Amino acid sequence: MGWYRKLRNIERDPRVTLSFTAPREPGVFLSPYAVLQAHAVVEKTDAAWPLLDRLSRVYVAPDARFPMEPAPGWVVRYKIQKISGVGPWI
Repeated sequence: MGWYRKLRNIERDPRVTLSFTAPREPGVFLSPYAVLQAHAVVEKTDAAWPLLDRLSRVYVAPDARFPMEPAPGWVVRYKIQKISGVGPWI
């Protein structure tokens, strides 16, 4: 919700890399993974708290609430430039 170092770094240089790994499968030598190279934009918005509250219900519990008071915050939006890795998306 606050203006932290990661957001300052994105403002300074919007080139970012995101990486995702799949759960390990027995007997598979190399687990699927994806690497996304993107351009990021930081936006100040009143929609940050409602988004975090909704995600709390998905990832914590159906009746969970985001533990901070509602307030404006920051959202990072990504424009994907390149996808690489190992998996069906290649």
